[in-house]
Amino acid sequence: MTAMTAKPAARKQKKTWSLWTERRLPSEYEAVTYKFHSHFRRAPAPFELSENWSINQFYLRHREGSKLMLDDWEGYRDPLTYTYRRYIGDQKDREVYCDNLIDEFERQDSYRKLPAAWLDFLGQTYLPVRFPGHAMQMSAAYVAQMAPSAFVTNTFYFQMGNEMRRVQRQAYLAKALALDTGRPELADSGIARTIWTQGPEWQGLRELIEKQLITYDWGEAFVSRNLVLRPIFDHIFNREIADLARANDDDLLALLHDDFRNYDEAYAVETTKALVRYATGKMPAHAVLLQEWVAKWIPLGERAARSLSEALSAAPGADSARTILDRTMTAQARLIADCGL
Repeated sequence: MTAMTAKPAARKQKKTWSLWTERRLPSEYEAVTYKFHSHFRRAPAPFELSENWSINQFYLRHREGSKLMLDDWEGYRDPLTYTYRRYIGDQKDREVYCDNLIDEFERQDSYRKLPAAWLDFLGQTYLPVRFPGHAMQMSAAYVAQMAPSAFVTNTFYFQMGNEMRRVQRQAYLAKALALDTGRPELADSGIARTIWTQGPEWQGLRELIEKQLITYDWGEAFVSRNLVLRPIFDHIFNREIADLARANDDDLLALLHDDFRNYDEAYAVETTKALVRYATGKMPAHAVLLQEWVAKWIPLGERAARSLSEALSAAPGADSARTILDRTMTAQARLIADCGL
C-alpha cells in the first residue's frame, strides 16, 4: 500500500491593488495609481501628526477645503494613461531626437551663422526665459503635491518634468551660443536674471507667475496655471518663438520648440481638458466656478501677453505686437472653449 502525500495548500496570489473594488483586474496604470493618496480625506487629519500641526491645517484648508471638490476623484484618467515607466520611455525617445538635432546643427557650425540682430534679440527676449521656466516647473509641482488623487497628481509631475526638459535645453543653447559666437554675455546668468527681474517686457509675466505661485487653493492653482498662465506662456515661447526663429534662419531653435509644442504642450492640453471635463461632468456647477477663476486671472494673463508681444514684435521679421497678442489670446480662449467652458 503506497502512502498518500498531501498536496501543499495553494498560496493566495498576492496583489498590489488591495483597494481596487471593480470586478476586473486593473490595468498596470490603474494598479500603480488607484487610491495612492492615502492622506486624502483621512480622519482626523491627512498626515499622522497632530491635526493642529501646520501641514495638516494647510492641506485641510487648501485641498479638502477647496471649492473644486468632488465625492470621487478616482475616476479621472490621464488620456495617455502614463505610468512613470511609460513616461520615461516616451521622453527618452524625445531626448534622443533633440540630441540628434543639436549634434547635426553643431556639425554645420550653425550658431556662428546666426545674424547679430537675432542674437541680440535672443539675449534680451528669449534666453532669460529659463527663469520663468523654472517657476513653471515649481507651479506644476505644487498642483501635483496638492491634488486630491494620484491620477491627477501624476499628470502634473509629468508636466513638471516637461518644464524642466525645456529649461535644460534653453540653458544649453545659452552656453553653446556664448561659446561659438564669442558673446559670453548670452550665457551670463546674472545678466539674464537682471533682465528677468527688471526688464519692462518681462514684468507682466513676472507678476502673473509670482501671484500664481502663492495661490494655495489647489483648484484655483490648477485653473490659474493650466487655463491662463500655461497656454499664454506656451504659445509665446513655443509657437511664436519657433516662427520667429525660422524667419531668422535659426532652424535648430524652431525645431526644438516644435518638439516641445507637439509633445509636452500637447500633453498638458489634453490632460487639462480631461480634468475640466471630469470635474464638470461630475458636478456641472463647477463650470461656473472655473469660469469665475479664469475671469479673475485673465487681466493678469493679458497684461503679460501684451508686454511679451511688444518685445517679440521687435525681432527681425516679426509681426506687429497687436497681431502677436491677438494670436496668443486666441490660443488661450480656444483652450477654454475646448474644455467646454
